[in-house]
Amino acid sequence: MSPLPELTARPGRPLKGIVTAPGDKSISHRALILGAMATGVTEIEGLLEGDDVLATARAVEAFGAGVERLAPGRWRVTGLGGFRPPDGVIDCGNAGTGVRLLMGAAAGHPVTVTFDGDASLRKRPMKRVTGPLGKMGARFAWRGAEDRLPLTLTGGGLSGQEFVQTVASAQVKSAILLAGLNAAGRTVVVEPEKSRDHTERMLAAFGARVQVETEGAGWRVALEGGQALTGTDVAVPGDPSSAAFPLAAGLIVPGAEVTVRGVMLNPLRIGLFETWLEMGADLTVSNRRAAGGEEVGDLTARHSSLTGIVVPPARAASMIDEYPILAATAAFARGETVMRGIGEMRVKESDRIALMAAGLTACGVRVEEEPEGFTVTGGRVAGGATVTTHGDHRIAMSHLVLGLAAEAAVTVDEPGMIATSFPGFVEMMRGLGAEIS
Repeated sequence: MSPLPELTARPGRPLKGIVTAPGDKSISHRALILGAMATGVTEIEGLLEGDDVLATARAVEAFGAGVERLAPGRWRVTGLGGFRPPDGVIDCGNAGTGVRLLMGAAAGHPVTVTFDGDASLRKRPMKRVTGPLGKMGARFAWRGAEDRLPLTLTGGGLSGQEFVQTVASAQVKSAILLAGLNAAGRTVVVEPEKSRDHTERMLAAFGARVQVETEGAGWRVALEGGQALTGTDVAVPGDPSSAAFPLAAGLIVPGAEVTVRGVMLNPLRIGLFETWLEMGADLTVSNRRAAGGEEVGDLTARHSSLTGIVVPPARAASMIDEYPILAATAAFARGETVMRGIGEMRVKESDRIALMAAGLTACGVRVEEEPEGFTVTGGRVAGGATVTTHGDHRIAMSHLVLGLAAEAAVTVDEPGMIATSFPGFVEMMRGLGAEIS
């Protein structure tokens, strides 16, 4: 999407249609990075061609991998069995997942590299990754404010360590495991709750031996250093985080019925769908099948009478990116929807708790903000507001969906950032009948 100053969503006719979910962003990043670390050819089908993933593609090419776009969504990565020193700065754009996983991968190689990003990425904390990598032996020099990009990493000579996490984070776990591939000895990550397991699954597909054991409500993930990866074929399933937006519109727009095909149903990624069902959503799954080592299915959402619930805080790890669109749907539910234990939202691309609370309030919705969460009281959604997004794609898309069912149009600023995760969002929604201009 070319940069636009504003986008406006207006209430209109019922949404109808069948669309295909864009490729999963988390798996797209990992397919490129592991393909670059491996020896040989990795063929990727269904890669998400959003700005974030394209930044990672440019990064692995800078680290020495061969990267070719064969057709829309079809990419080939030719790995050399490791990373080579890049010629310049690795600019990760807005990709938080990309930069953190790339730092983990690069830390295991004898390279010195500077990582940077756009203004939004420069505000996001990095010590959650650089701290563990530093304990393994990687060295970091901060080029600006400590804990923020830009930073310079010097890798190589790592030793495996055991890390007991206080907060489940797939990005932190993945960075540690990727570094551990080239560390001496055993690397272990213990999580208090289970975070998404795409890295573990994909490492196994590339030939690595990863040991996963349940430990309480979480798990212990371990691998031995010195393991080589071999290029393989990767089929990227549909992204549940992206599918959430047209499905949410199906739930809240009167008379709507929307089907999204090929959505990944990994148990650690469906927290939003479970929450909607508990709220009374008419949400059904059909045509379950396997794709890229993951279960996928076709989801159909029909206009529903929703009731607010208390979302279990333990569910946060499985749906942390989906709380903005959950908050938007909660605005149309009867009673209170309570969302707590989600302080991580404050250090995403923006402070998503504050921005969702401000946007919903501007649209006439009652919101009570807390340090680690918020409560949305559903009912009348007046709309008629212009919402400040701070360039956050999920804040923009959530309020645009809200505007399709509000009493009056809702406008968002800085919508160009939607292309970071969901290129084609506006076109897809228009194809369903949405009035977005």
